[in-house]
Order: sequence, then C-alpha cells, then structure tokens
Amino acid sequence: MKQTTLSILAASALLGTTAFATEDLGEITVTTATQTVQKLGEVTSDVDVITAEEIQDRGYTTVAQALSSVPGVSFVSNGGLGKSTSVFVRGMDSKHVLVLIDGIRYNDPTSLSGAPFADLMVDDIAQIEIVKGAQSGIWGADASAGVINIITKKAQKGTHASAHLEGGSFGTWKYGAAISTASDAYSLKLSYDVVDTDGFTAVAPYGEDIGNFEDDSYKNETLNVQAGYRFNAANKLDLTYTQIDGSGDADPYDSTTYSFDPNGKYGIENTYKFMKANFNHIDSFNELNLYAQRSDFSRTYPDAAFGQHFDGKIDEYGINSKIGYRQKDFVLVGVDHKEFTHENDLDKSYDVTGVFATNTNTFDGLMGGTTILTESLRYDNYSAFENKTTGKIGLKHIHSHIKGLVTSFNYGTAYNVPTMYNLYDPFSGNENLTPESTESYDITVAYKDFKITYFNNKIDDMIDYVSKFDGDGNWIGGGYENVSGTSDIDGIEIAYQKEILKNLLLNTNYTRLFTAEDNNGKALARRAKDTFNLALDYYGIDKLHVGADVQYIGERYDKADEQGEQTGKYAVFNMTADYQITENIQVYGKIENLGDKYYQTVYGYATSPRAFYLGVRGKI
Repeated sequence: MKQTTLSILAASALLGTTAFATEDLGEITVTTATQTVQKLGEVTSDVDVITAEEIQDRGYTTVAQALSSVPGVSFVSNGGLGKSTSVFVRGMDSKHVLVLIDGIRYNDPTSLSGAPFADLMVDDIAQIEIVKGAQSGIWGADASAGVINIITKKAQKGTHASAHLEGGSFGTWKYGAAISTASDAYSLKLSYDVVDTDGFTAVAPYGEDIGNFEDDSYKNETLNVQAGYRFNAANKLDLTYTQIDGSGDADPYDSTTYSFDPNGKYGIENTYKFMKANFNHIDSFNELNLYAQRSDFSRTYPDAAFGQHFDGKIDEYGINSKIGYRQKDFVLVGVDHKEFTHENDLDKSYDVTGVFATNTNTFDGLMGGTTILTESLRYDNYSAFENKTTGKIGLKHIHSHIKGLVTSFNYGTAYNVPTMYNLYDPFSGNENLTPESTESYDITVAYKDFKITYFNNKIDDMIDYVSKFDGDGNWIGGGYENVSGTSDIDGIEIAYQKEILKNLLLNTNYTRLFTAEDNNGKALARRAKDTFNLALDYYGIDKLHVGADVQYIGERYDKADEQGEQTGKYAVFNMTADYQITENIQVYGKIENLGDKYYQTVYGYATSPRAFYLGVRGKI
C-alpha cells in the first residue's frame, strides 16, 4: 500500500493549496505575492496554487483548463486547442491579468487581449500561482485583476530523465521528454513537449454537427532550458530559456456573406521566446537579486487577407533586496526598467522605470492569535504616459481561540496602460488615450476546510472600441477611447476541500458575480453569473487513482447588456484514472465531456464533444 499512501499524501497537500489552510501547507512556497519567496500560510493576499500533481491527476492539457478549476477564474475559447482563448479573473478579462513564466512577462505588447493563453500547455509546469486582486503596487502595469505566475519544473539533485506519450480523439498526440542533472554546485535541465492534433472546426453554426466541416489543426512545441551555477555559499547564477511555437489553422471571415467560413482555412504561426539571467547573492544583511530578461513575441497570419505580422518585445532589467529584521519580518526594495516595443508598420516603443517597496510584519499574540500585515508601494515613471503611483495593503489574522479560523482583508490600486495598437493603429488608434485605473478589495473568512471571499473591483476610464454612426444610423468607423465613468464588478467565492471518506477527497468551489457592469450599468459580455466546480478523487485501491469532475456554467450572454445568444446554463463531466505499474511507469486514461454535452463558450465556435485519451509516463 506504499504507493496509495504516497498518493493520498500528495493529494492532501494538493487540497491545502490556498493561503488559509495554514496547518496543512507544509513547505509550500510562493514567489508571486510579494516578488520574494514566502510560505503560503504567511501570505496575506488571496492566493491559489495549482500543483503538478493536480495537473496530472485531473488530466489537463492547457493552462486555461487548469485555471478554470480555481474559484473566480473561467475562460472562453474560439474553438478547440490553439484557438484564441480569454481568461476571466473575478469578472475581469485577460488584458487585466498579468501573466508570467518564471517571473518573465507573457503579456504580448502587440495584442489587444493580453497574454496568449491559447499557446500555454501544462506538461513542464511545477506549479501555477494565482494572486487575485489589484497587484500593480508590486508588479506595475496590467496586474489589475491579479497575477498568474507559471513556474516550470526545476532540476533535482542527481541525474533524472522522464518521458510521456498520449494519444486520443481528433488525431491528438502528446509526447515529450526531460533530462536533468544537479549537484550542490550546478544544475542543468532540458525539456521538450509537443501537442499535435488534427482538431475539429473552429467555427460552427450553433446546433450543427461539427463533423460536417473541415478540421482546423494545431501543433504546439514547448522547449525549456535551464542552467545554474553556484560560485560559493553566497553567490549563484541562473539562466533560463523558454520557447513556445504554436501553429495551426483557423477559419477566415468571408466579406461576401459577412460571416466566418467553417470550411475556409488560413494559417497561424506564433513563436514566443523568453530569456532570463538572474544573479542571487545572500549575506547576513540581505538577499539580493540582479536580473535581465527579455520576452519576444512573433505572430504571423500568412494566408489571411491582411497578411500581417505582429512582432514585439519587452526588455527588462532590475535589482531588488530583501532585508530581514526581527524574527519573521522583512522589507523588499527594488528598481526595474522595462522597454516595450511594437515592430513592423507601427514601429513604436516606450519605456518605464519603477521603484517599489514591500514590508511584511508578523505579530504573535496580538488579539489572541497571529496577525500578518503587508504593505506595498510602487512608483512608475513613463516616457509615454503620466507617471503612476499604486499600492496595496493586506491584513490576515490567524485566530487562536477558535482553532482553524482565519480572516483577511486586502485592498489595492492598479492600472492598465493602452497597447501600442490602441495608441497608434492608423485606423482605430488614439494617441490621447490614458491608462485605466482600478481599485479592488476582498474580505475572506476561512474555517478549517471552508473558505468564503467577497471581492469588489472598480475600473475607471476603461479603454474600449467605440463605433461611430452618421445621422441615418449608418456605421462610419470608430476607434479606441477612454470611456468616462466607472465599471463595477463584485461577487463571492466559496470553496470547500476535505477528505470526506477514507481515501475519498472532495474539492469544490462556487463563484457568483453579483454585478459585472460597464459605466452605463450594462452587463459585461461573456461573464458567467454562476460557476460551480466539483472534483472527487479516490485512492482506496492500491496503485490506482480514479477521479471525476464536473463544471457548471450559469447564465452567460455572448454580447454586452445581456444581448446576443445565451452561451451558459450547461454542465460538463470528465473522468480520469491512472495506474502505477511500477515505481517508475504509470498508465492513465481520461474521458472529456463524458455526457457528450453540446455547448459553445463563444457563440458560433465549436467545443469538444465526448473525447477519449490514453497515455503512459515513465521516469528514471
């Protein structure tokens, strides 16, 4: 029963991956909440962590799928694998979420929608950290809804190798391998993972069989290389390189029918490269990090009518110092500089220099328990916009008189800058745009395995495309503008995680949006009013794990003001199972959309019917 015991322990740790299950967190650490390593139980922010074990047990393929299991997070997609995907965090869309890969920015400066989630696969991920609420006081621009940091797997001491192979519906193959070696002095790691599918049509008129239309294929290749060298006990250098290549087909717009053609085809080719060098120094006074990093984005549509290329990059370098004082307290101070570039026809760039500080104090015995207080303040000096000052304060109290009770409050300010496309596009750009501003707060009460959070977001001067019409009501163009007024989003998240019977683990959560309205009081598009997740995992049979999960999406409209088609009110069931043949070899299978539910997350775009997958994993 050794393997079963280990599986239960791993799953139990998995169920403790919130900032409130303080007794079960063990040595789980996060780096995203304050830009420095902290134990999860000592973080004041509302943080969720998705571990590699959870990703494996649930059979996820994409980061978006994994994120949708977290309370307050959902996604919609214009088709299957590799098609345009938008992630919503507490009712705020992708452009308001800062996405990082090992701390390197993944938000595309040439895009209107933030991070390209469609090309993020899960095979080399150690954990995903989701910090909700306004975080610009720590990270700067574009962290209005929160920050998602994808942490890749690292080399472990010794020499190790692993490989996996999976095949299934729609001519889908997943395969990859990793090799690593590490000692006290050095570390090396190389991983390469592929997702390759014939797919199914992206565009599908609602109600029609997707088999009546041509397939839209997709292939993703993800390469990750890491190297580290420790000069001595105080000094270490780490180098990382990640490259993501995503290519496939999509369905073009037919200007004669004013609709997308499900039997048409044009190609999409995306290449993203991320590089970082980090020098770490530790002494009796502080821990210092000096780093330089680059994010490089290239998107090409070779067969489309407009035939455009979108190339951009973000160059960043900075330094920060973590200074400890008293027993558990610290202050982190730093400065960073970023340059954002949009190449091609726009040929524009701007830069920003930020200065920031975060202070954390822990008070034992205060009000009959332990109180943690964190304050952050940041000043950003821009070459293209007015300078911005943002901040954040978090307070958490771990009660001693009522064992298992934890309460917290977080308040923060944030901002989103206009993209260079917003500013300089010759047809719709507006050089007078100013950044959006956001205020958010959340209040959480957690008791043992139960947690409830109320959140509230207010967005001023939201940037949106505004159409213009002549006196007869005919459309005559439009462009991007700051829409005066305040958009309001608030709601609750409820989560419950427990071993309800011996070897049977339950993980469930519910999110309700009370309000998700623009400045005119009209409902925002594609936000589900209710989202419910439930997952059960059983480990009671030696070497075997069986899991089942369901997601319910409530009322959701495809257009603003509850207009357009209804794309909610459905439930999707999935099942997974894995069997440990030997200590180093595991076979597994999964069924997605077990009930073969017909639904669309974006009206007119296909989703997967019932699908079957089988795979094997091995390691040495």
